[in-house]
Amino acid sequence: MDIANMEYNTTRNGLAMREYGRHVQKMIEHVLTIEDDDRRQANSHAVIELMGFLNPHLKNVEDFRHKLWDHLFLISDFKLEVKSPYPIPTREQLAERPKPLPYPKRYPKHSHLGKNLELIIRKALAEQDPEKRLGFSNAIAYYMKLAYNNWHKETVHDDAIQSELTGITQGQLQFSNTPSVKAFRPQESREQRNFGGKQRGKFQHRSGGGGNGNGNGNSNGNGNNNQRRNDNRGNSGGGGGNFKKKRY
Repeated sequence: MDIANMEYNTTRNGLAMREYGRHVQKMIEHVLTIEDDDRRQANSHAVIELMGFLNPHLKNVEDFRHKLWDHLFLISDFKLEVKSPYPIPTREQLAERPKPLPYPKRYPKHSHLGKNLELIIRKALAEQDPEKRLGFSNAIAYYMKLAYNNWHKETVHDDAIQSELTGITQGQLQFSNTPSVKAFRPQESREQRNFGGKQRGKFQHRSGGGGNGNGNGNSNGNGNNNQRRNDNRGNSGGGGGNFKKKRY
């Protein structure tokens, strides 16, 4: 082995895109040295196919072949002169930075209700149809009750909601106390109620038998089980007794 001809990473140029590896970069560098246009074009297509094979996750990306061609020109330092089916990127486009997105500055007057409710109130005030205006008012009142319950964990009276709504709209919106406007209360589902009934019945069944420590351990069917359990443990007395054996 000739140590003088060994190649180390310290003597190599930097990788433009590490996900493609050193061999793909060397192939692109070789394509740059090809003088024949047709042969250079054919080799460029071959490199594109290899790049797509090495990165199959790009196939799920929209216009993945467009990305491969852009990466090809990027790795070649934009020196490759071939025909591309897509617009050839430039170094300036690569260095270009997107414009910062403006952050929405919203300062709601009633922060506990949010900015969106103020937008709905404006639409309600601009509505001329009485039925739609009342529907807006009912929806606004329902949301206000829901927000109050989420923050305070308790119900709120309609007068308090109407008072706050009057203060916000200067008395221009009135809501009707319909079932859809009533405060939101999470109800137990049928499965939860059945499960709770079984649990309560089970606890009552256990507490009903076995006596109460006065020797009435056989008052019902569970007293026998408790008496047998106490006998196996070596206890004496009624179903409720739990005296330990005296050790000698």
